[in-house]
Amino acid sequence: MTGTLDMRVLELLAARLCHELIGPVSAVNNGVEVVAEGDAEFAAQAVKLVEDSARRAGARLQFYRFAYGFTPGGSFSGPPPHELASGYFGATPIACEYDDGARALPLEWQKLGCNLLLVGAEALPRGGSLALRTAPAALDLTVSGGAAALTPDMEAAIGLRCPVTELSTRTVQGYFTGLLAQALGCRLASAPAGPGSFRVTATAPAA
Repeated sequence: MTGTLDMRVLELLAARLCHELIGPVSAVNNGVEVVAEGDAEFAAQAVKLVEDSARRAGARLQFYRFAYGFTPGGSFSGPPPHELASGYFGATPIACEYDDGARALPLEWQKLGCNLLLVGAEALPRGGSLALRTAPAALDLTVSGGAAALTPDMEAAIGLRCPVTELSTRTVQGYFTGLLAQALGCRLASAPAGPGSFRVTATAPAA
């Protein structure tokens, strides 16, 4: 993505990232404190808590490093994006399908895809499924689970119709994803996809 981001967008993305990491990092600290107390009865459980929480924090950091940090045209070292997505959602109640077509896309398109997954996850607070696929001239995300739907604020954010001053830590992800799509010459639009599901599609604007 070329150009610069508004400072408020950067601040909200940073706040969102910290929120994502504070849970597993706090759990690591709690587990270390229990081990330090020398309580043999809970030591094994505490070690397991530390291992699981550290793994979850690491998976989230790796995912966000690509989703927020990868620069188109630059190099990227680490697991491929579909593995990063699998690691990120592995400890959540959300199943993530990242099909072969999406895996074959250039990395800048997969960066957009990973950010789309985060937009979809916002609509699944109690779990569900995400399916990232390619379609003719489009990148397509299907979100299913419960009464999955984008809020009006998120709809405005992904369409870049929301003033930056009105963004929140929840909607900034949609706005950032909309900016990524715009940089790739696309726009984002959502539509129902059946009971309890919807789609978000990145397509080139009509001429």
